[in-house]
Amino acid sequence: MPSVKTEAPRSLSSKMIYDSLREGIIRGTYPQGARLAEQRLAAEFNISRVPLREAVPRLESDGFVRTLPRRSAVVNSWTVQTVHELFDLRLCLEVGAARYAARQVAAGASTDRLHRALDDATQGLQTRDVYLVAEQSTEFHEVIADLTGNELMRSMMRSLAGRMMWLFYMTSDLDNVAAHQDHADIVTAIETGNERLAESVAYAHIERDRQESVQVLKRHGLLVG
Repeated sequence: MPSVKTEAPRSLSSKMIYDSLREGIIRGTYPQGARLAEQRLAAEFNISRVPLREAVPRLESDGFVRTLPRRSAVVNSWTVQTVHELFDLRLCLEVGAARYAARQVAAGASTDRLHRALDDATQGLQTRDVYLVAEQSTEFHEVIADLTGNELMRSMMRSLAGRMMWLFYMTSDLDNVAAHQDHADIVTAIETGNERLAESVAYAHIERDRQESVQVLKRHGLLVG
C-alpha cells in the first residue's frame, strides 16, 4: 500500500506570524473577543506551535490580545474607557512630540522625512485602501516622534502605533481628507519652530479625532460594554 505523504509544517518566523495575526486583528478577521486557539492557528498557517507562542507575547505587549492562565490568547475588545485611555496618552505623548519636534527644527533639524510621510499619505488617500491609509496615518505620527530625537519618546510612540492603526482602521468612516489636512497643518506648525503653536495644532487634531472616533465606533457597534 503506497504511503501517504503529508506536507511538513512550513518554517515561518515568529515575526511573520506576528505580522499576519496583527493584520488579521486590525482587519477584523480575528474579531474582538475571539479566542486565538493554538491548534487552529497552527493548522491555518501550517506551522508548529513554537512561532505562535513566540508571537503572542508581542501581540499582548502591543495591546492586541490578552492571555489568561492555561487558556489561549483572546483578542482585546475596545470600550469607551480604553478609547479614551488611548487618546489621553496620545495627548500626553504627541502634543509633547510636536513641541520638541518644533524645537529641533528651530535648531536646524530637517523636516524631509515628515514631508515624505505626508506625501506618501497623499498618494495613499487616492488608492482608497483603508488599511494603507490607516498605516500611513500612523507612520506620520511616528515620524514626528522620531524628529524629537528623544529615544524614549520614540520607543513609547512605537508601542502605541499598533493600537492607533487599529483604531484608525475601525474609524475609516471619518473624513480622511480633513484628517490629512490636519496633518499638513501640523507640519506647517512644526516648521515654524514655534513650540506652542505646534503643541496647540497637535492638541486640536487629537481632541477632534477623539470625539469623532467615539461617535463612529458607537454607531457601528464596535465598542464592548
